[in-house]
Amino acid sequence: MAPQKVLTRSAWIGLATMGIFWGGSFLSIELMLRQMPVETLVALRVSGGALALWAYVFIRGFKIPKGARIWISFLLIGLINVAMPFGLITWGQQYIPSGLAGILNAFTAVLGPVVAALIFADERLGLRKAVGVLCGFFGVATVIGLDAFHSFDLTSAGQLALLGSCLCYAIGAAMARMHLTGIRLEISAAGMISGAAVWMIPVAIYMHGLPDFASFTPTTLGAWAYVSLISTGLAYLILFSVIKSAGSGNATLCTLVVAPVSVVLGAIVLGEALPLAAYIGFIFIACGLLIIDGRLLRMAKARF
Repeated sequence: MAPQKVLTRSAWIGLATMGIFWGGSFLSIELMLRQMPVETLVALRVSGGALALWAYVFIRGFKIPKGARIWISFLLIGLINVAMPFGLITWGQQYIPSGLAGILNAFTAVLGPVVAALIFADERLGLRKAVGVLCGFFGVATVIGLDAFHSFDLTSAGQLALLGSCLCYAIGAAMARMHLTGIRLEISAAGMISGAAVWMIPVAIYMHGLPDFASFTPTTLGAWAYVSLISTGLAYLILFSVIKSAGSGNATLCTLVVAPVSVVLGAIVLGEALPLAAYIGFIFIACGLLIIDGRLLRMAKARF
């Protein structure tokens, strides 16, 4: 049996840091939406993130891949795995609190195994993962509430947009495995985010023209710097380090940090107050993720 990846102290620190960085992105999006439309926000986010990642790639001297196939893959995966989910998250946050967006985003790690099981023969769902997925689905249903199934409004649409972003991430991860295997993770990220920029910049300019940077407040500029350089650029670099040392499965545990951080920041900065059902639903989503990961079962066996 191949040696299993374990979470070292440095990996745990990386997970916590990623969770904090990505948890803060929901607040930054909320602040930027006060001064710009969705398409412009996403275009600015991916442009800044791409520049930061390519700067890192060139500083490290990594070899840039050649050939049309890989760059077409960057474009397609950038659309599915970056542009579409970023757009859905940003659009959805117009109608739901940032903390709730962070909670629903955690469903990505639960939905991923379902998509992978449908595509890859070596990633069967299995009983344990199936139980975890069902637990996660129950958590999402609890967060959204029964009212959303009876009366559809903009709040319901915003919640569905967040769930749509989770599906995009799950499909995008599968596409990345199929088409980007063997490519350095740093270059894959820079290529995907650049691919998203190729899609989003023309869309934003066509729909809204060039951004009026002179009108941006310091808060907006700070939020832009954060969401592009920190939560899109730096967080990806930390993610690569965690994946290398602890594996991609362990890396998904950062979503357990993202949601609480987004809730706390939304409450402190924006005065958001979420219903009790949102917190109960997140507990079910978190338990579903831990069941899928196998950690809860191992902890139970060790205790009893």
